Amino acid sequence: MIRSGVSGGSAGRGSAGRHRYLLGAALVAVPLLLALLGPQVAPPPGPRAVSFTLSDGHRLGTDFTGRDVWRQVLLGGRSVVLVSLAATALAHAVALPLALAAALTRRGWLEELLMRPLDVLLAVPSLVLVMLVASALSPGLPGLTVLVAVAAVPDAARVVHAAAVEIAARPAVEAMRMSGESWPRIALGYTARSMRRTFAADLGTRLVGALYLVSTAAFLGVGVAPDAADWAVMVDRNRPGLDLQPWAVVVPAALIAGLSMGANLLFDAALQHRGKEGTSR
Repeated sequence: MIRSGVSGGSAGRGSAGRHRYLLGAALVAVPLLLALLGPQVAPPPGPRAVSFTLSDGHRLGTDFTGRDVWRQVLLGGRSVVLVSLAATALAHAVALPLALAAALTRRGWLEELLMRPLDVLLAVPSLVLVMLVASALSPGLPGLTVLVAVAAVPDAARVVHAAAVEIAARPAVEAMRMSGESWPRIALGYTARSMRRTFAADLGTRLVGALYLVSTAAFLGVGVAPDAADWAVMVDRNRPGLDLQPWAVVVPAALIAGLSMGANLLFDAALQHRGKEGTSR
């Protein structure tokens, strides 16, 4: 009876994990496909005519300037989605080796030298940092990508460093050092592999944070032109007329929210799956 209850509970959790994975994949697929393929299938610009009703010529109507909302949706995802993905990847490409070097060094001064400057950046809110730099440099999308990555590095490095310090104290690491194993093998071959679940969880959190920061920056006109085809700009530009043309606000906002929720669900499902694999072994 006990085995039956345990197996039934495991089956229930497995089913919930599959549902979470499928829902997350569906939520992520739509904005990703629109971001990647939207510019290729977007209709050519037509004459501007204000129309808040759905029609064959304007599937979602037009905004208050007469631009086709559906065309703006197809064109507006690339800046938000690709900048967020690129910034997340860049942030972890910097944070991972930095945190591993600080955690595995035996020199306390070197660990302080690597980690303390990050505390200074951490004391400044991410959006404030982006706004301050952007006010001086007026970055485009590449500059915004770097800014968001820099803002994400301190948090990512602290999470990775905390996990790596615990692993670095294990007898296995000391044994590898005594046997003459190279630093890359200790850092990447053992330490990084041992904390891959922590790293994956932080990757999901960091991606959602990047989406929030990129969207907010675009909403405030940082890195993106005020009249650009961008989902966040669409929300800002059309929110005064929400009661007349809701699609110009609801659709891009739903796509950004769906990508954030879907990414979290996918990472949660993947972590649960790896956890069950580890338990079964």
